[in-house]
Amino acid sequence: MRQKMRQKYSFATTLVFLCACLASQGAIAQAPEAWPTKPITMVVPFPPGGVADTVGRPVAEALSRSLGQPVIVENKAGAGGGIGMAAVARAKPDGYTILMALSSISIIPEADKVVGREQSFQLNQLKPIARFTADPTVLVVRADSPWKDYKSFVAAMRANPGKYNFGSSGNYGTMHVPMEMLKSSEKFYMVHIPYTGAGPAIVGLLGGQVDAIATGPSSIVQQIKAGKVRALAHWGDGRLASMPEVPSFKEMGVKVEFSQWAGLFVPSATPDYITNKLREAAKQAANDERVRTVINGAGSPIQYMDAPEFKAYWDKESTQMGEVVRKIGKVE
Repeated sequence: MRQKMRQKYSFATTLVFLCACLASQGAIAQAPEAWPTKPITMVVPFPPGGVADTVGRPVAEALSRSLGQPVIVENKAGAGGGIGMAAVARAKPDGYTILMALSSISIIPEADKVVGREQSFQLNQLKPIARFTADPTVLVVRADSPWKDYKSFVAAMRANPGKYNFGSSGNYGTMHVPMEMLKSSEKFYMVHIPYTGAGPAIVGLLGGQVDAIATGPSSIVQQIKAGKVRALAHWGDGRLASMPEVPSFKEMGVKVEFSQWAGLFVPSATPDYITNKLREAAKQAANDERVRTVINGAGSPIQYMDAPEFKAYWDKESTQMGEVVRKIGKVE
């Protein structure tokens, strides 16, 4: 009798175990189709008002429509974008934490080495999904400044080393590096005032706390149109559609170029079935008429790259930016 009971108990236990295994396998098999099943957080590593935020918010709305779940923008500013980027690099690779980064992502790891601090993240901790925009930074001064063109600006900088200052989104960020490149090339000196993002730096310019900034067209074009600031030159190749009257440094014989792009990233261990869904949703976002209207209206036309092309572009740029940062050297 006891033997039969033991056999019956053993059979029941085995049956429960097998059912659990089958259920688990079924859940695993269904998981790729189920994602996403809850809201997604898009980390923008700068305060509101900058390029990453200007691009990130309409893209987040479009991703929400494609993926069927809310994509919530979280501004996590600090350290030139490094705090937010590091948070995503260390996040669980489940697709529920994504990053809208600027080209400073290529700079920060090398800057950490140059400064001698612990690296906040490594480039191989992040995987590119798509690039949305890529614009040269623009040199901007207040409309009431005495400099009507770049020639008068650079003459004043050379004649008064250290008298004037410029604002940026933080040390080694996308507003800082192009100005350091220009200072080095043109042999002048300005004091650097780092802020926590492009938005605060623009406020600093408008309020008279800084004399100049270098920023992306999308974050400043409305202030230019309103007559509050004046663009003197830009770091691109050829004229910009949003401000065709502004010359490039290249056409003036100044050998500096710098592009401020915005792209989507995830932690590098994120499974392919998730990244593939994100790639498709990103492609739809780049072609979404509402997204294009908002971003084009901000002076930053869509320049979309899918993951493979973006990865090759990013690898090349990271190498170049590493060289630039080492040339700039340690900045306190």
